[in-house]
Amino acid sequence: MTKTVEFPRVSDSARSGLSVQSVADVLERELDNVIKAWLRRVDQEPDLMCIPLTFAERTGHLPHLLHDVIARLRLDAGTTAPISAAAAVHGDLRHKQGYTVAMVVEESRLLQVTIFTTLHENVKRLEFDRLLPDVVTIADEVDAQLKQQMLRFMGADTAKITTNQ
Repeated sequence: MTKTVEFPRVSDSARSGLSVQSVADVLERELDNVIKAWLRRVDQEPDLMCIPLTFAERTGHLPHLLHDVIARLRLDAGTTAPISAAAAVHGDLRHKQGYTVAMVVEESRLLQVTIFTTLHENVKRLEFDRLLPDVVTIADEVDAQLKQQMLRFMGADTAKITTNQ
């Protein structure tokens, strides 16, 4: 079941007098808050919480994935984005921790929602002419990371099957 995410309205008067920042700068500044907000969302998902993990085990991958998102946002237009090594490592880790494919996909979805909510909460500081292209870049990067996670996750399943034969 998909949950509706509501964003509070931000008035034009709330934007005046603040320095304008790039999406990458806002995400970098808000990194710890994004991680905490993501964990609050995860904590509300019984399907994810059925696997008991410490804070570090559950969130340790996020700084690396978010730094890859931030780096991607800072690439020059037309530059090919590197494949996220952190995402591949995360796919292996979640497999070892007993996650299912659906659980990894849900974590990724919650990451996107958390990033977009953070951007909305900081909208008065954002460069508006870059906002939509950057949102597209974020969605593309998080989806590319999810693909890498799944390739490694599924590869671990294949390796386990091959070893057991």
